[in-house]
Amino acid sequence: MRLKMWMQSICIIVLAAHVHAATGLTEIAATAQHSTVTVFYPASGQNQKLNKIGLPVFALPDAPPLKGNGRLIVMSHGSGGSPWDYADLAGVLAEAGFVVALPDHLRDNHQNGKDAGPTSWKIRPQEITSAIDVIAKDPRFAPNLKLDQVGMYGISAGGLTALTLAGGRWSPANMVQHCNVNIRADFHACVGLLFELNGGMFDGLKVFMARQILRWRFNDATWQSHTDPRITAIVAGVPYSVVFDLNSLAQPKIPVSLITARKDVWLHPQFHSDPIVRACQSCTVLHDFEKGGHGALLSPIRSPLEGLVARLIGDPVGFDRQETALVNQKISRYFQQWLLP
Repeated sequence: MRLKMWMQSICIIVLAAHVHAATGLTEIAATAQHSTVTVFYPASGQNQKLNKIGLPVFALPDAPPLKGNGRLIVMSHGSGGSPWDYADLAGVLAEAGFVVALPDHLRDNHQNGKDAGPTSWKIRPQEITSAIDVIAKDPRFAPNLKLDQVGMYGISAGGLTALTLAGGRWSPANMVQHCNVNIRADFHACVGLLFELNGGMFDGLKVFMARQILRWRFNDATWQSHTDPRITAIVAGVPYSVVFDLNSLAQPKIPVSLITARKDVWLHPQFHSDPIVRACQSCTVLHDFEKGGHGALLSPIRSPLEGLVARLIGDPVGFDRQETALVNQKISRYFQQWLLP
C-alpha cells in the first residue's frame, strides 16, 4: 500500500513538473549600443507552438522568468542565421535552468547579410560582450543571475566567434592565404553562396575572380582578438577556422570543446575543425557527427531547402536528426559540468 502511494506521489510530481515547465521567450529591442537580443529562459506554464520565419518554435512569449540555475549562456549564430535556428537547443538549456541570450549579429543575419565574412567577424565577439551587458542590466533576469561564469556557444562563423573568445587570434589575410592555395577544395569557405563550381567552362574564371576579390577586400594581416573574463566555458561547433594563428589556441585558459561533422561540405573538416582539434592540446571533442553535414547542429531546420543552400547545409543521406537532439543534451550537460557548483 505504501509503495503504491509512493509511486502515485512520484507520478503526480512528474506530471506537475511537466505541466509547469516552460521555455520563456522575449526579445530585447536593439539600441544604438547593441543589436536585438533574443532570450530563452525557464518559465512556468505551457509552451505554445510559434512560427518564426517559417520555423516551429515551442516557447511561452514574455512569460515571467523563474529563478533557474543562476547561469547565462550566450550564443553566436552562423552567417545569415537567426536565433530561431537554435531554438531547440535553447529550449533544452532553458529546461536545465539556464538563461540563453542570442544577439543578432549586425549586417550578418537572416535579414541583412551585407557584412558577412571578416567585416562581421571583427565585431562579433564584442557583440557577445554587449549581449552579456544587456542581460546584466535587465531587471527581469539580472537579480537571479551570477555573471562571473558565463557559457558561450557558436557554430560556423559563430564557432569562429567562440574560438576568438577562447583566446584565439586571427587575421583576414590568413583566409586569403588559405584560399590562394585551397580555393577549389574549400570553395564555399572562400566565396560563400556567391556562386559554385560545377565543372563547366567558367570554373576557371570563377576561381580567378574569387582570388582577386579576396586579395582586394581582405588582405589585412592585422591580428584580431577579444576576450571577456566572464566567459568561462565554450563550445564551438563546425567553426570557420582557417583564419586563426593555431598557436594562439594551443592552451586556452578556459574549457573549450568542439563539435565536428565528417560530411560538412561548406567548411570541410580537414581545413577547419581538424586543425583546431590537433592544435588545441586542452580542447575536447564533445561530438563528431559521422554522417552529419554543416547543418547538423541547426534545429529546427528550415524546410524545404533548395538549390545551393540545400547542398551546403541540408542533411546528407543517412543522417538521423535524433542525433542532433542527443547532441543538444550533451551540450547542456557540458555547461552544467563547467558552470554549476
